[in-house]
Amino acid sequence: MSAGPPGSDVILERLLALHPKIIDLTLERLERLLARLGHPERDLPPVVHIAGTNGKGSTLAVIDAGLAAAGLSAHAYTSPHLARFHERIRIAGAPIGEDALAALLAECEGANGGAPITFFEITTAAALLAFARNRADYTLLEVGLGGRLDATNVVARPALTVITPVSIDHQQYLGETIAEIAAEKAGILKAGVPCVVGPQDEAALGVIEARAAACGAPLSLYAQDWMAGLEAGRFVFRDANGLLDMAPPALRGAHQVDNAGAGVAALRALGVDDAAVEVAPARAVWPARIQRLTKGALAEVAAAAEAELWLDGGHNQAAGVVIAAHFKAMPKAETHLVCGMLDTKDPAGFIGSFRGVAARLHAVAIPDNLSAVKPAALAAFAESAGVPATAEANVAEALARALDEGAKRVLICGSLYLAGAVLKAGAG
Repeated sequence: MSAGPPGSDVILERLLALHPKIIDLTLERLERLLARLGHPERDLPPVVHIAGTNGKGSTLAVIDAGLAAAGLSAHAYTSPHLARFHERIRIAGAPIGEDALAALLAECEGANGGAPITFFEITTAAALLAFARNRADYTLLEVGLGGRLDATNVVARPALTVITPVSIDHQQYLGETIAEIAAEKAGILKAGVPCVVGPQDEAALGVIEARAAACGAPLSLYAQDWMAGLEAGRFVFRDANGLLDMAPPALRGAHQVDNAGAGVAALRALGVDDAAVEVAPARAVWPARIQRLTKGALAEVAAAAEAELWLDGGHNQAAGVVIAAHFKAMPKAETHLVCGMLDTKDPAGFIGSFRGVAARLHAVAIPDNLSAVKPAALAAFAESAGVPATAEANVAEALARALDEGAKRVLICGSLYLAGAVLKAGAG
């Protein structure tokens, strides 16, 4: 009996070997492949292209929720995935099916003919092919890294672009300063295509404005063209079209107010009906963003000790600041961190934000990830940042240690890959 066609996991494993580097920013390889595939990037439903350091996924979730409330369908491309690769490619609201994904990957692999191409580039080609072949009203594209040379930037004329807050991250690829990084993010701006810009550092804003002026992209700027904030327990948005008074965002944290604001500004720029826009912030769903875990073995262990268990995938200093601020504002309870991070990040910068908020950090490895910081080294980073720390074998043992030491609130944090491993194990 002959074996069936290979599954997506087998093909994805092969694709990882097509280029010696995980990240190698250029558009040439992908443009060559897309030409062989018949240029699916030219046949997409209207595209909303989203760049920024933090908040891209949350902003996309608000836009998606608003479109759905208006009865409009949207494809979505995001990265990285949490539990399964299929999450990265959503067809009109649902993760792509296994058979469809395997067929698309095989088609892209065949068209590529073994030429060097990064994993993200060739899987982006598969996503664009899927979106071009399926009907929807919009396509939501989240930039993977940077913007100017990111694989998603092959779309010549999106309907709208969005730039969420820019901060320091991925310096080895994007530059050492906020201005240099902002220049890469601003590379998604296109002539005549409006761009919604979230709250920005002054240096980042200057670069974005200069790029917009140079290419003729009209901007809708936070604090100038639109405002969003919480007032008397309500989420209030104001722009030239008037005021919207809404239920608070479903996603927790003060930073999510800004992300929801950008999402609402984007929906208004697309002309979505106010009735649909008004429900979008409260309906947005985006896992591993200050998410309270109530299901699964880990949550049961925490509940037995009358402790809260939380999960967040934030992994840079800017994320650490806003996550820590949220937990500092919560009712007082002894808080411990279970933390795992990649060696491409700044552990001391992220963890230092929790000084005075977390009583202790329990460092863990990220399962099946060779780029993870070793627990002992991560614990040393935490100690240097002023947060007492221990190294543990895994998340379950770290949680048990935290609870034994009196923790009543435990946050698993430091990496989307760690968050994904926790969710994949059945937490939720």
